[in-house]
Amino acid sequence: MKILVTGGAGFIGSAVVRLAVARGHSVVNLDALTYAACLDNVAPVADSPLYAFEHADIRDGAAMARIFADHRPDAVMHLAAESHVDRSIDGPGAFIETNVNGTYEMLNAARAYWVDRGRPADFRFHHISTDEVYGTLGATGQFTEDTPYAPNSPYSASKAASDHLVRAWGETYGLPYVLTNCSNNYGPYHFPEKLIPVVILKALAGEPIPVYGAGENVRDWLYVEDHADALLTVLERGANHRTYNIGGENEARNIEIVGKICAILDAKRPKNTAYSEQITFVADRPGHDLRYAIDPTRIRTELGWRPSVTLDEGLEKTVQWYLDNEAWWRALQGRGGVGARLGTSA
Repeated sequence: MKILVTGGAGFIGSAVVRLAVARGHSVVNLDALTYAACLDNVAPVADSPLYAFEHADIRDGAAMARIFADHRPDAVMHLAAESHVDRSIDGPGAFIETNVNGTYEMLNAARAYWVDRGRPADFRFHHISTDEVYGTLGATGQFTEDTPYAPNSPYSASKAASDHLVRAWGETYGLPYVLTNCSNNYGPYHFPEKLIPVVILKALAGEPIPVYGAGENVRDWLYVEDHADALLTVLERGANHRTYNIGGENEARNIEIVGKICAILDAKRPKNTAYSEQITFVADRPGHDLRYAIDPTRIRTELGWRPSVTLDEGLEKTVQWYLDNEAWWRALQGRGGVGARLGTSA
């Protein structure tokens, strides 16, 4: 296929781009190159004849129409989004502009292109979303595709709105789509503002490792390369107008994640004291969801997909990647907000 990937210079998007090209798909990477994007993320495939790059903003409807006309994709994988909850607390407007208005412009451009081509049944708009749209869980239970939406942050509310737009364009205009909601991703090329890269880099710098509250919040962790594989599986074989929840089947408390990373660093980059001595508990994030967990039954039974990387394996690979790629993360540390506590304005 020829796939138009939005946000392909970001963390998850670049994993999709790298894997899609490796599997022989032609990829057009559409990215506005905002603060969290990095073209080094796609350097392994940048010279491939199967790869092309478009520097554009998904909020620019005219640019989207041109890109569809120029490249004539068989499918869209829409990943471009503002995604950091803390930033959404301090500046929700950018999340509405990109995640809601940007998705609206993408849907309009995709629909016009699809209609112009005669409404081909094999065209597909794949919208990539998050489990955070479902809100929070207690100590038990899991999110299914039928769980009611109950977003609790400006970020998750903006993603919920974009999910609803995609469904509406499918039901009202017939646009072929699939929608996926994933659990927390981690792995190589993770921008250094999220929990796992923050822990690794604070530990290496000898600085306090910040843990929100008591570290009891639970997440289901999904290795990013597993996620990319799941997304391509859904694009290729998922049922039209259907949602698939993608989970890592790796639930853990945040404090457990921090402890595991410290232990890995103790083995790989030992120093005079244990890295765990740097752990510092800080004021919790406003409205911090307690627990996320995904029921992956649908994608497992209908498409035969399940994650291949365990949490311990993935964390070891991730820590090693950051140790081996210091030039990559050093170059990003001067970008706005990196290394600073965000999300306190509430």
